Amino acid sequence: MLHPVILSGGSGTRLWPLSRQNQPKQFLTLVGDHSLYQETVLRASKLPGAQPPITVSADDHRFMVGEQLQAVGIASGGILLEPTARSTAPAIAIAALHALRYDSDATLLVMPADHLIEDEAAFRAAVEAATGLAHEGWLVTFGIRPEYAETGYGYILRGDALGDGGFRVERFVEKPDKATAERYVAEGTYAWNSGMFLFGAQRYLEELGRHAPAILDAARAAMAAAKADLDFTRVDHDAFASSPSDSIDYAVMENTDRAAVVPVSCGWSDIGSWSSLWSVAERDAEGNRYEGDVIAVDTRDSLVRASERRMIATIGVEDLVIIDTPDATLVARKDRVQDVKAVVDRLKSAGRQEHLFHRKVYRPWGSYDSIGVGERFQVKRIVVKPGAALSLQKHAHRAEHWVVVSGVAEVTCDERVFDLHENESTYIPLGSVHRLRNRGTEPVELIEVQSGSYLGEDDIVRLEDVYGRS
Repeated sequence: MLHPVILSGGSGTRLWPLSRQNQPKQFLTLVGDHSLYQETVLRASKLPGAQPPITVSADDHRFMVGEQLQAVGIASGGILLEPTARSTAPAIAIAALHALRYDSDATLLVMPADHLIEDEAAFRAAVEAATGLAHEGWLVTFGIRPEYAETGYGYILRGDALGDGGFRVERFVEKPDKATAERYVAEGTYAWNSGMFLFGAQRYLEELGRHAPAILDAARAAMAAAKADLDFTRVDHDAFASSPSDSIDYAVMENTDRAAVVPVSCGWSDIGSWSSLWSVAERDAEGNRYEGDVIAVDTRDSLVRASERRMIATIGVEDLVIIDTPDATLVARKDRVQDVKAVVDRLKSAGRQEHLFHRKVYRPWGSYDSIGVGERFQVKRIVVKPGAALSLQKHAHRAEHWVVVSGVAEVTCDERVFDLHENESTYIPLGSVHRLRNRGTEPVELIEVQSGSYLGEDDIVRLEDVYGRS
C-alpha cells in the first residue's frame, strides 16, 4: 500500500516575517484556501490506494499538525515527533519503520510539507510511473523539468531509460552557477531536484543500512524506545540524537546503484522565497500581487501583503516585496529577498523574539495576542477554545489580572474554584497556583494584565497539563 510521508520539520525563515519558528511556512495559507501542509495531505489523499499520511514533525508543532489535519478531515497515519533535527535520512527512516509495523509491503511517497504543486493530474501520473519502478526495487526521485536556469536548486542528470517514463540517475549535481544552469537547461537531460521520493520502505532501510548504517541503527533504537503521547509518537531523544545528521541525497541516493528519476512538469515550486511566491501567485496587469488592504499608485511587479489591521499604500515603486505583520514589516527588492536570513541572524544575535513568535501565538488550548508591552507590564488578549484548559501553573516573577470579555471562564486560584462571567475580573497573586478552563460551548475571551519584574514565557511552572507539557 502507498503511505504518504510528510516531512514537516522546517523552520521556514526565508519567508520571515510571516513565517517564524513557532509557525513556519508549511502551516501558513500562502496560496489558495489551505496551508501548504494541508494542501500536501489533501493532494496525497487523492492518490489511488493512499493510506492516511505519516507526518514527521518537530515537537513544538505537534498540535498544529493535529489541528490542521482535523480541519480538512484527514485521518492521521501517525505523527512522529523528532526530538532534534537530524535532516531527512533519519526522518524518513523512522517513518519507514513506523509504516512497516502495519504493512510489511509498505511503499513510501516522501514529500516536504511546504511545496506547491498546481497540476495534480501530472503529479498523479508521475506517482503511478514511480510506483511501477519502486515495485522493481528502484529508489525513485521526482525531477522537475526546468523552466529556466535556476541556481538555487540541485539538478539530476538522467541516464538510460527504464520504461514507464523513468530513467536511471546518472548523477546528482550541486547548485550550479548561472552559466552552468543555462547549459543544463539547454541540454534537456537535467531536472531540478524536487526533494520528493517514492520507494519501498524495506528497500530504503536496506540501502540505508548499506550506505549509512549508523543512521539506521539510531533510527531502530529510537523507534524501539518510542512512547505514545496522546495522538503522537515521541521518538526516543537520546537514541535519535545519536544519529548522524544527513540528507537522503547524501546518505542514500548518491550512493545507491538503484536510483531512478521520473521527470515531471506539474507546476511545482518549493516557495523558497518571497520572490518565488510572487512568481506563482495570480497577478494583475501591472504584475502586482496584493493581499489585504492595499492602495497602490504607479506600482509594478511587486508583492504587497498587508496585515489584518493596517493599510499599506505604495507610490511609484516596482520590483518590491512588502510584507506587514502586527509586529514587523519587511521591505525588500525582489532580487534581494534571499538575504532575509541576514535579518533573522541579527534578531537571533540581539536576543530578540521576532524570529521565534508572532505577536499572536497559537497554543493547543487557543491563542494569545500580546497587545501591549511596557516596563514591568504586559497586556494579552487570550482566547480559550470550548472544552479546553490551560495548564495548572504558577509564576515566580509576575502577578496577573484577568477580565472576561465574553463567555464563562472557570478559574482555579490556589484552593478556590469559581466561575468568572462577562465583565467580571479576578486577581492572581504572584506564586499562586492557578488554571483557566472553558467548560462551555463558545470560546472564552479575556484580557490578561501581567505585572512583575520578569514577563517572559519561560516563567511558567506547569504542575498539571492535559496536553502533556508538564
